[in-house]
Amino acid sequence: MSYGIIGTGAIGGYYGAMLAKAGNEVHFLFHKDYEYVKQHGLQVDSCNGDFHLHDVRAYAHTSEMPQCDVVLVCLKTVNNHLLTSLLPPLLHPETVVVLIQNGIGVEADVQKMFPEVHLAAGLAFICSAKTEPGRVSHQCYGSINLANYSCDDTTLQAVRDDLLKAGVEARLVEYHEARWKKAVWNMPFNGMTVALHTETDKLLSNPHTRRLIREQMMEVVGVARQLGVKNVDEEFVEKMLVTTDAMVPYSPSMRLDYDFHRPMEIDYLYTRPIEIAREAGADMPKLAMLEAELRFLAQYPRP
Repeated sequence: MSYGIIGTGAIGGYYGAMLAKAGNEVHFLFHKDYEYVKQHGLQVDSCNGDFHLHDVRAYAHTSEMPQCDVVLVCLKTVNNHLLTSLLPPLLHPETVVVLIQNGIGVEADVQKMFPEVHLAAGLAFICSAKTEPGRVSHQCYGSINLANYSCDDTTLQAVRDDLLKAGVEARLVEYHEARWKKAVWNMPFNGMTVALHTETDKLLSNPHTRRLIREQMMEVVGVARQLGVKNVDEEFVEKMLVTTDAMVPYSPSMRLDYDFHRPMEIDYLYTRPIEIAREAGADMPKLAMLEAELRFLAQYPRP
């Protein structure tokens, strides 16, 4: 299968490069990095072994890219309005679009934009960053869960198999379970690292913030249960805490966005799930407070 990568940053750069290294046909859309990558290639510094792609199928515009069997959308959700122009050149009638993006409600909104497109969710569990042109820093983890939203199971299974052959741990999971499980980690850690200007390890090493993180996680669990989502429970919370304890000190994507003066993904990470919770008769008071703090910091950044 042929792959297109929209948003070749920390996530798209890593998964796309892994697929390309394994011999798959991968077409990468670049923005500021385009000229650099055309000349120098794409470097991945990985905890599993560094590697370099010398001949990258790099493009500055999707209008120059071929139609692809699978498109991995790794844009930040604040840029999803660009999909109306970015996606169409890459699509044929059977193309599967995998949204490797944060938050709740992303697929529903993209499906409204493209009613006929086959969609899936990609939930990445990875510590990765891109802070300079043409270089991805993969610090730890790297697995991805794939969840069917409106596509063919057979194609999604083939994507999973390609990722596995490329050395990426990949699983097929149920859509709602996948999205809410990711929210259990995303909602506390993304916002708290911004609000307290810190990293994940310090949040968990302090007993007060560790307790707060756990309480925020349990708010997400409570909403998921109210919605009938399975396997999102207290045991999963404990697993996420232990997993994060084992991580390198990490700044999640929202912290990096804030530090580099980029828009934060508050809508899908906070506003939408909080609205869904209230519509279901549930509430997330601690996370609603965190959302308000993030809205303040978005308007009045630290000097």
